Amino acid sequence: MQLATLCYVIDKDKTLMLHRIKKKDDVHEGKWNGLGGKFEHGETPEECVIREVQEESGLLIKNPKMHGFITFPMFDGKKDWYVFLFTAREFKGKLIDSHEGKLEWIPNDQLLKLNLWEGDQIFIPWLLEDKFFSAKFDYMNGKFIKYKACFY
Repeated sequence: MQLATLCYVIDKDKTLMLHRIKKKDDVHEGKWNGLGGKFEHGETPEECVIREVQEESGLLIKNPKMHGFITFPMFDGKKDWYVFLFTAREFKGKLIDSHEGKLEWIPNDQLLKLNLWEGDQIFIPWLLEDKFFSAKFDYMNGKFIKYKACFY
């Protein structure tokens, strides 16, 4: 089991996205993602997402808003991933050259045109619509199979 966070930093009508093109043997290679990563020992979801966004982008987010939780069974072929989803609209700092890929501010109306995981195309609109959810997204060998979601 792997606990992780995923955050979409939003500045008015644009969202900061990471084009995963730099990391060797990256399961996300070539895809566009939000920012985030694995929990460190003893972290809360909020502490993890703040740290991960700063490490990957140089931005210090304030008051990240949790929108839900997604289970990705055996996503990497090795373990189940449990991911807390956030948005952040308050931040300070300057973007860095990320070691994982190229950071870019994408207009919100263009997000779904990026090379995203199929499941991301489903849940990103939920974030922008301010929905709170728990979901499960099933992939097999990198291919999207199905999903189910509960909204609160």
